Amino acid sequence: MIEIGKYHELTILRLTSVGLYLGTEDPTEDILLPNKYCPEDFVIGDKIRVFVYRDFAERKIATNIQPKILLHDFALLRVAAVSDVGAFMDWGLEKDLLVPFKEQRQKMELDRWYLIYMDIDQETDRLFGSNKLDKYLQNESLTVHAGDQVDLIIMRKTDLGYSVIVNKLHKGLLFNNEIFKALKIGDHLKGYVKQLREDQKIDVSLQPIGYLKYNDANIDLIMSALIAKQGFLALTDKSPPEVIYKSLGISKKAFKKSIGALYRERKIEIKEDGISLIDMA
Repeated sequence: MIEIGKYHELTILRLTSVGLYLGTEDPTEDILLPNKYCPEDFVIGDKIRVFVYRDFAERKIATNIQPKILLHDFALLRVAAVSDVGAFMDWGLEKDLLVPFKEQRQKMELDRWYLIYMDIDQETDRLFGSNKLDKYLQNESLTVHAGDQVDLIIMRKTDLGYSVIVNKLHKGLLFNNEIFKALKIGDHLKGYVKQLREDQKIDVSLQPIGYLKYNDANIDLIMSALIAKQGFLALTDKSPPEVIYKSLGISKKAFKKSIGALYRERKIEIKEDGISLIDMA
């Protein structure tokens, strides 16, 4: 069976007035690639990579348009329409993706963006979206360890920082004091497992854990900020105290003491316009 919501390498079986019919070695199923998506040059028997979903008549159909989300994946999508059955998300294809009301964490509004998981109804074989992301994540059987580099998706803002999706499997927490750049819901970025707590919760960092090996918290803070800013901070010992505090949350005295220690250890270079990290090892 050719599954919907995924890419497939299918064989061109025959040409008709409405398009090309594609299939596999299974002779019981073929799928139409409409004329507007057909390649200019082809030979019967050629392989072609297409995405398969259901059209407005609920028939399986192929397209060469790239969707914004795949089955069992997450993506930030815009609400294109709202009806009495739910919200319809623009996922790049002609037929929008339905998020039924029962799959909405809160009532979705037209033209707003939401982080969505795409699943399939096993009874009807129809794709649908869900904004109730937590039910698609589990921390009972963790597949990560402290220090691991992981893929993160920013899920939602909390009082402590941001809830994040870890490797598209688990739920983690990125604390406010680990953040040194603007983040948005739906952002994809690399992160690192800081620790696994006894309650199976995952704390993550945006900086490699091995870099943060200093006993002084302010030195840790400055090193984290340097790494997050690609090795340069536009701060010096001549910067106004309020600028230093706004950037790092520490006093000018603490900043000067810490950069002095880092300079003596030859970890940073102090320039007229800021400090540069000279040793990432």
